[in-house]
Amino acid sequence: MADKNAIALLKEDHRAVEKLFKEFEEAKGEGRKEKLARRICLELSIHTKIEEEIFYPACEGKVDEDLLKEAFVEHDAAKLLIAEIEAGNGKSDDFFDAKVKVLSEEIEHHVEEEEKELFPEVRKADIDLDAVGEQLADRKSELLKDFKKSGVPEPELKTMDEVSI
Repeated sequence: MADKNAIALLKEDHRAVEKLFKEFEEAKGEGRKEKLARRICLELSIHTKIEEEIFYPACEGKVDEDLLKEAFVEHDAAKLLIAEIEAGNGKSDDFFDAKVKVLSEEIEHHVEEEEKELFPEVRKADIDLDAVGEQLADRKSELLKDFKKSGVPEPELKTMDEVSI
């Protein structure tokens, strides 16, 4: 994983989550859907964290600031849904499937903007994408271990005042 540049690593994450959302849509049975939803939440929580801690800061001052601001806002919206999905239960939450569907749509929009607008700017910028990719891979591995042990933490919102869920 550490031999991928930052954009390749992030795009790989995007494809993995898209696949999980597709599996969720096709899944039968609450247990299977809930397990997939939790995996989606884990993957997205790690992905947003590494982007916010490493990738976006590496881009600051080198790409359109509005693209980064929008990405942070989109992350916060996704984090709120992730927290609701994590707090819910597939069997007793009548809106569980709908929440996962809306999260899927939000992520699809976010990925499209990143890949069509942000990443092309990043490729032109003076950013060592191999070094950033290595940092992303290391942090992702670290977070995966932490989150598998202790679960997905409460969301840290970057663009909103604290919201109680």
